[in-house]
Amino acid sequence: MRPAGGHPVTVATAQYPIEAFDDVEGFRVKAARWVQDAASRGAELLVFPEYGAMELASLLPEAERGDLAAQLHGLQPLREAFVETWRALAVAHGVTLLAPSLPWRLDDGRFVNRAWLCGPDGGLGHQDKQVMTRFENDDWGVAAGQGLRVFDTPVGRLGVLICYDSEFPLLARALVEAGAELLLVPSCTDTRAGYQRVRLSAQARAIEQQVAVIQSPTVGEALWSPAVDINIGFAGVYTPCDHGFPPDGVLTQAQDATPGWQLARLDLARIRALREHGQVNNHADWAHQAARLAPGIEAVALA
Repeated sequence: MRPAGGHPVTVATAQYPIEAFDDVEGFRVKAARWVQDAASRGAELLVFPEYGAMELASLLPEAERGDLAAQLHGLQPLREAFVETWRALAVAHGVTLLAPSLPWRLDDGRFVNRAWLCGPDGGLGHQDKQVMTRFENDDWGVAAGQGLRVFDTPVGRLGVLICYDSEFPLLARALVEAGAELLLVPSCTDTRAGYQRVRLSAQARAIEQQVAVIQSPTVGEALWSPAVDINIGFAGVYTPCDHGFPPDGVLTQAQDATPGWQLARLDLARIRALREHGQVNNHADWAHQAARLAPGIEAVALA
């Protein structure tokens, strides 16, 4: 359910390194340390990045962890322990938490990129990536999931756009029309250009839809993994560029690649108010596009 009175929420977005473990317990210790750190600083919503769970591939035999297809299959026996670890941490600290996404095998044998949302009461929900990159489609064999979801949580109604999904405005619009007031964008990019595409798209979605957008990237090198060997990104929280918010729409953004949290105090009620009293009316004016396009596009030769 939504927070009573729509009180401001402290959000934390992770700049998360892919690391290698000797055993599953090493993963659990790291997860607990990260959640404890954010919760101890007052965070109520924690966002982890796309494919952060690929660090579990470090537990596979060397031949498997160095092979893209073998990694997908090798991770599946670990997935229940993975989800339960994050679910238990959300309950223990009383937070809402988007866990790092991981490849998830469906009953039909296909693999999707799945992010699990964990609630403070132990509830679980998941969102699969909708539009796949060339690497996922052509090289890795990770397929698109079916359908978008919105999640009612103690911090508000959330939608999740996994990395490349954020670059498609109609996906964000569908979530907002379904009531999403905060969009989470977990990401994993291996070039600065890739990071900028996702960041700029996240900011564009915040402006277009008059919502807040939280981006969480992977960072650093994991050269033992052919899937997530290089990771470039900066965690950030973005808002509309309007009354009461930063002129550039950047509520917070990491300044370097150091792993850690970016925290921000986010007042969703103030963002919702912009739809009634802002300098512009992007959310409501979205529908005007169809009317403007209805006559078609006229080609004109200059006389």
